[in-house]
Amino acid sequence: MEKFSQFRDRGSGIAPFLPVTTESSIFATLFHAVLFLFRLPLFLAFSTAYFLVLQHIPFLPAVIRKLLLWSLLAIPGVWWVDLQLDGVKRGSLSQQPRSRVPGARSIIAANFTSPIDALYLAAVFDPVFVAAHPSSRKVRPIGLFSAILAALSPSAQLSTLAQWEADGGDGLTDLRALVARYPGRAIAVFPECGTTNGRGILPLSPCLLTAPAESPIFAVSLRYTPPDVTTPILGAKGSAAFAWKLLGRPTHYIRVRIAEGVHNTTAASNGVSAGSAAAGSVRRGDWEGRAEDQPTAEEQQLLDRIGEALARLGRAKRVGLTLKEKAAFLKAWAKR
Repeated sequence: MEKFSQFRDRGSGIAPFLPVTTESSIFATLFHAVLFLFRLPLFLAFSTAYFLVLQHIPFLPAVIRKLLLWSLLAIPGVWWVDLQLDGVKRGSLSQQPRSRVPGARSIIAANFTSPIDALYLAAVFDPVFVAAHPSSRKVRPIGLFSAILAALSPSAQLSTLAQWEADGGDGLTDLRALVARYPGRAIAVFPECGTTNGRGILPLSPCLLTAPAESPIFAVSLRYTPPDVTTPILGAKGSAAFAWKLLGRPTHYIRVRIAEGVHNTTAASNGVSAGSAAAGSVRRGDWEGRAEDQPTAEEQQLLDRIGEALARLGRAKRVGLTLKEKAAFLKAWAKR
């Protein structure tokens, strides 16, 4: 993989876009094939029934939706979950106040590695998912199925700011407006905006700076064992590889860590953006965005705090690579 050394972070040496591989014997591969062929029709039938019919039933209680999603996760063996709160001793979770975990009017900022991320968050917190862009403060509300596809689709991750805004159209909004629109639910965002292999945390989107001051922002780290169900490689081949690993393994283990909530006390949280007075665009390409979207020094400190929490909880490193480098990496990967 030395030919992809230019896609390693200079400071840490981490390559967050390389796929994770695990060794397997011929007997294990045969067992995985049998398990895959047994699970595939069950998984397709259940997921089709849920996303086409069940989730659209208006009177279906949230607890029933969560049970259905847990059933969907159980088919590929995703049921072993280790949930811990940062700074809380094991065995004392039940003694913690409800405000210590994401709830109504809170923001979930989760790392982005796999389609399982959105499924797990929906099964536990039932949040409103939003799509974010690495250089925009705006977000676009999306459904659970779109959040899952975002971990597999290159068009969802690698669009320029102009393309993303054209696709979003009038649907673009911000976190403050969504919290007011859905006061009884949490808002879930993947601020890295693109998937990694879990070994690095990409620079975070400035969309988090539009969170209201009263809404806590929880950094949520999700890690998987085996770690090869991450999807840094996008497209048809990446999706097929993910399905093989997801349905062919007997079990999958999720390690979930939730940081203490932080509040957006910057000027943007009061409805004032320090960069809003700047007019026009920054002439550095669509990836960098407009002048009013660039974080101030105070705002960058908040993004750094959330990014550091994600890196610490996930035992990863913060990297300087962006989706612009990921787009170049995927082109090089396709030509290998």
